Amino acid sequence: MKKVLTFLFAVVTCGIQAQWQTNYDEALAMAKNENKPIVLVFSGSDWCGPCIRLKKTILDTDAFSEYALENYVLYNADFPRKKKNQLDDDLLSQNKTLFAEYNPKGYFPLVVVLDEQQNVLGKTGYNRRNSVQDYISLIDGFIE
Repeated sequence: MKKVLTFLFAVVTCGIQAQWQTNYDEALAMAKNENKPIVLVFSGSDWCGPCIRLKKTILDTDAFSEYALENYVLYNADFPRKKKNQLDDDLLSQNKTLFAEYNPKGYFPLVVVLDEQQNVLGKTGYNRRNSVQDYISLIDGFIE
């Protein structure tokens, strides 16, 4: 029984964490089909301290993941610097296009909430004082 529960927990956890889209066009189509806003995160996953803390303390938590699964389409426009973490050319090009459109001042991390028509509903960064629920409320406030 313990093995079954462990397996089920692993399946549920993997399902929760697997919601980040890896293709922006697919994320946009999903947002339109499901009538959900897009949470577009600009990050430097291997060099930006606040980006790493945002991911660890907010975005990768079960509370955020479960809520996001029902309410948002998530896309991470990542810009790693280390050679071992480099993105393939297509993904990098896609992220650079998004960067030029939605993050021209080059802030990291930057979280942009878009409607399914790609209109900006709001932008925020990372504040270590925010709890997961505070962050969800902040993002939801852009949508209302």
